[in-house]
Amino acid sequence: MACAIDIKQLTKVYDGKVKALNGVDLTVEEASIFALLGPNGSGKTTLMRILTTQIQPTTGLAFAFRYDVVKDDDEVRKIIGYVPQEMSVWTDITGYENLLIYAKIYGVSSACRTKVIRDALQNMGLEDVADDLVKRYSGGMIRRLEIACALLVKPKILFLDEPTLGLDPSARKAVWESLRSFKREYGTTVFFNTHYMDEADMYSDEVAIINRGRIVKTGTASELKRSLHSEIISFRLANDGTGSSCAAAAFPGWEVDALTKVRALNLVEDASIHNGILDVTVENGEVAMPLIMEVLMGEGISLEWIRETKPTLDDVFLKYAGMRDRSGYRYGIK
Repeated sequence: MACAIDIKQLTKVYDGKVKALNGVDLTVEEASIFALLGPNGSGKTTLMRILTTQIQPTTGLAFAFRYDVVKDDDEVRKIIGYVPQEMSVWTDITGYENLLIYAKIYGVSSACRTKVIRDALQNMGLEDVADDLVKRYSGGMIRRLEIACALLVKPKILFLDEPTLGLDPSARKAVWESLRSFKREYGTTVFFNTHYMDEADMYSDEVAIINRGRIVKTGTASELKRSLHSEIISFRLANDGTGSSCAAAAFPGWEVDALTKVRALNLVEDASIHNGILDVTVENGEVAMPLIMEVLMGEGISLEWIRETKPTLDDVFLKYAGMRDRSGYRYGIK
């Protein structure tokens, strides 16, 4: 697979002291959907602005289909599309008129404009509202119109800055269905950043996590989730009807004994009890669960239910972005 984006040791320093990017190395395959995740201030926007030729790096190299984004910036702009977070269409004119303006800006010949605009409207599912004023559009429709404007020239790479920010789930789904359809038809590479972990999980082919100006982890969403090597098994302890567990009533001090034995098991990383629920962090739930059950049964502990929670992309983000989850114990990051 050809390389759409190739970045080598990219840095960006503002005012001689603020290092927004600090030696970024990254490659993005052609015709893939690539998600860039990171906390606020991590360097996501700076990286996208460099790749879209809006600003120049301090040091390092970045290429879009072998065009240097600094030396060949004019050529780069011919093959990319960009949709910023901020609204980029006019609301007091129609959707069609917005596309006509962008077609002229992009230099689409007058002989081809009507077809190009109609194709863009169809790709984004906006044919029925093409002649309506944009101020009557829903938020999702406005976002699809902005993307349609960026897709007029069928770019080889489409950059999206928070493409579905503020949209409801159905509108987000509609945007991504349209994007995936366009990508399949034209082979466009989609590079986007988002704070919606489920969006990156569902729609990206590869994910990179950036923190403090460095790429700290890359891989598919599945690979990143597997990299945590942990999942949580929760056991709801049976209640004797008085508000305390049967085991607690029958065996004073049982919690200490049970926790000690559970924590001593292979594959168990941690265990804790809170409000009648035993949470056990393990490497492999399928192997660990029967071992834990054997310990609990040996202690005479009855259960109401068992729940297994596998790592999510949120968990991945919390770990590799140097943050922690609400409980504070899952990754040992304090």
